[in-house]
Amino acid sequence: MAEAVFRAYARHAAPELPIDVDSAGTHDYHIGSAPDPRARRVAAGHGIDMSGLRARVLCLPDFERFEWIVAMDRQNMQAARRLAPSERRERVRLLLDYAPQQPLREVPDPYYGETADFELVLELTQQAAPGLLQFLRSELAKTY
Repeated sequence: MAEAVFRAYARHAAPELPIDVDSAGTHDYHIGSAPDPRARRVAAGHGIDMSGLRARVLCLPDFERFEWIVAMDRQNMQAARRLAPSERRERVRLLLDYAPQQPLREVPDPYYGETADFELVLELTQQAAPGLLQFLRSELAKTY
């Protein structure tokens, strides 16, 4: 859901920026599967299409392909940092670090919850999107 929300936000707010967004899990539970139907319904209710997404696992080449890896919670951040080459570990961050106004620091996993839990994940992602985009914009400015 975070991938779809941020992609939609970035496409609207900064279509000129060359931002590549992809999502991956740290476990192989649902490889190749579409997102949870509840997540798709909630996203669709906000005009966000998740139909083309499929689950995959974070892999070593991702640390070369992407400048930044953004995790939803500390457990996944730690798993990603363990996989990362040592010089890339500090480029793994928490999504809600980009929403300093939000008291939560981790996005809760809604899988065993209700529709309201998926709504919360979407809301938290929307809150973090402007800060993440601002951060990426400043990082891109450093390289050009």
